[in-house]
Amino acid sequence: MPPVATALTIAQLFANAAQAYGDRPAIEDAGHSISYRQLDQLRRQAARALLALDVQAGDRVAVWAPNVWEWIVAAGALQSVGAALVPLNTRMKGSEAGYILRESGACVLFAIGEFLGADYPGMLVAEDLPDLRHIISLRGANTGTLPWERFMDLAADVPQLALRTREQGVGPQALSDLLFTSGTTGKPKGVMTSHGQNLRIVRDWSDIVGLREGDRYLIVNPFFHSFGYKAGWLAALMRGCTILPQQVFDVQAVLDCVQRQRISVLPGPPTLYQSLLAHPQRGDFDLRSLRVAVTGAAAIPVEMIHRMRDELGFGTIVTAYGLTEVCGFATICRSGDSAEKVANTSGRAMPGVEVRCVGSNGRSQPANIPGEVQIRGYNLMQGYFNDPQASEATLDADGWLHTGDIGVLDEEGYLRITDRLKDMFITGGFNVYPAEIEQCLLTYPGVAQAAVIGIPDERMGEVAMAYLLPAPGIEIEPARFLSWCREQMANYKVPRRVQVLQSMPINAAGKVTKNVLREWALQPAG
Repeated sequence: MPPVATALTIAQLFANAAQAYGDRPAIEDAGHSISYRQLDQLRRQAARALLALDVQAGDRVAVWAPNVWEWIVAAGALQSVGAALVPLNTRMKGSEAGYILRESGACVLFAIGEFLGADYPGMLVAEDLPDLRHIISLRGANTGTLPWERFMDLAADVPQLALRTREQGVGPQALSDLLFTSGTTGKPKGVMTSHGQNLRIVRDWSDIVGLREGDRYLIVNPFFHSFGYKAGWLAALMRGCTILPQQVFDVQAVLDCVQRQRISVLPGPPTLYQSLLAHPQRGDFDLRSLRVAVTGAAAIPVEMIHRMRDELGFGTIVTAYGLTEVCGFATICRSGDSAEKVANTSGRAMPGVEVRCVGSNGRSQPANIPGEVQIRGYNLMQGYFNDPQASEATLDADGWLHTGDIGVLDEEGYLRITDRLKDMFITGGFNVYPAEIEQCLLTYPGVAQAAVIGIPDERMGEVAMAYLLPAPGIEIEPARFLSWCREQMANYKVPRRVQVLQSMPINAAGKVTKNVLREWALQPAG
């Protein structure tokens, strides 16, 4: 086992990786190459700069940016001084980001200056953020922000010894991150996990998928998501891979990058591989360097797995299942599993993790009988931040996490997710929670009731569809309504279709019957 794998904190991981991999390239980003040794120096410099800003152990520090090298330096630095990382989704609008910054009590925010035409710090101007003391602009100068270079210069005022002392006080049980996940209540909840449990599960994951020193890892999954962060750059640093961050998914750009940069590892949602296979110019690119694919989050046709092997050249293709509440990892296929196993299941439990499917009687179901998926193990969250009630509802007294997903386990312990207890659906790899969208839609003038479901979409898997009940005497213009939605919420949450109803279908308890709405959605328009 390389010394890197023995790290108990993320600061130790960076330091051990610098010793083990030295001048090997850790990150290559837009012509900028950073060796493992340089990456550790940058991490320590940024950590001392955070000490200069009086960031304390236990504080929360947020990062709101696309996949860039500074993201990794900022995350490693804040975790080195004992703060918890709060990643923000780059698709969020100001009010969505503001909510998470307030809930987490973040004292510092690292933000991209501008991305895809949006001024990120500018989006927060109208937000009341009493705990936020500093916004550091990772790229570009924005009014009222501290530019990255000036932030890094602050380290000069803090001795190395101060950082060493702080690092020694950060142990494996310390909070490493607070990832906000939307819930069925419509309010995002902060999932608390620690350094030690994350490093242990990332170690096992990278071992199972077969990451190797010198692998060239194109990270298309966003760093703000546990896949892009934990199975992404954290796993890559542990194994001595070279990280190539991709800011926006663009099929042509990915094909070009694979050929030019000799990419060997390319995880992503099924839509990524479907897009590559469907690209008309795919045959013009040399993709022989590809070796490892990891996917999940949606049903996959067996034929697609065969085509990924035959046409894209992947030697290892595995599917996996996980939740933010279990550090992102619960089950995974193993190398050598058949195409049918990979396509039809999410693999079996990670080492040291138990998975069961439980019936309404509270007992484990026999093989191939559906039940609620429950998980137990060292990878379970510490709870939801400042929400003991929600934590208690999700984690039972016997240490099982209730996922709200319905699944079946076969005789070999391979899991297949069959349904979602909580109405959640997945758009292009992002979890979408109808209750959260519904709360937003109710603020639109004239909407008396709103119900959101997921409808099939060839490219994205599923997308949101909204059913609206207007207040008496009010007319809702669908095009204007959808335009408003695009201004209010992240693009992946925006309904792609809207239907105005005269009455909502409800059950005896007065709740909207979404299965009726799903049936309506499948009927031809007219």
